[in-house]
Amino acid sequence: DVQLQASGGGLVQSGGSLRLSCAASEFSVDDYAIAWFRQAPGKEREGVSRINLKDGNSHYAVSVKGRFTISLDDAKTTVYLQMDRLSPEDTAVYYCAGQRIGASGYGYWGEGTLVTVSS
Repeated sequence: DVQLQASGGGLVQSGGSLRLSCAASEFSVDDYAIAWFRQAPGKEREGVSRINLKDGNSHYAVSVKGRFTISLDDAKTTVYLQMDRLSPEDTAVYYCAGQRIGASGYGYWGEGTLVTVSS
């Protein structure tokens, strides 16, 4: 089964940066996309960014575009989310999720990692 492991969360001051990692195993690079979601206290989960593992095409939520960058390592086993110019509104538990291309939803989820941005 596909396994995902998110890490890299922590406490950072407003304006600072963090890099999250999502280590993925037991999947075919040609068949999957990996996305980052987040859920803030009292709010619904929202999609943050997504990358197609085969061609590298990426997408971002409007709220993070220009501040966050999603990338894939050369081995195509780890997806990173570089988060710059963080604000308290970015405080949330961040999750990575895997979707088989063509599937209707994300069938694989990693444990969340908490990002806290202090003002």
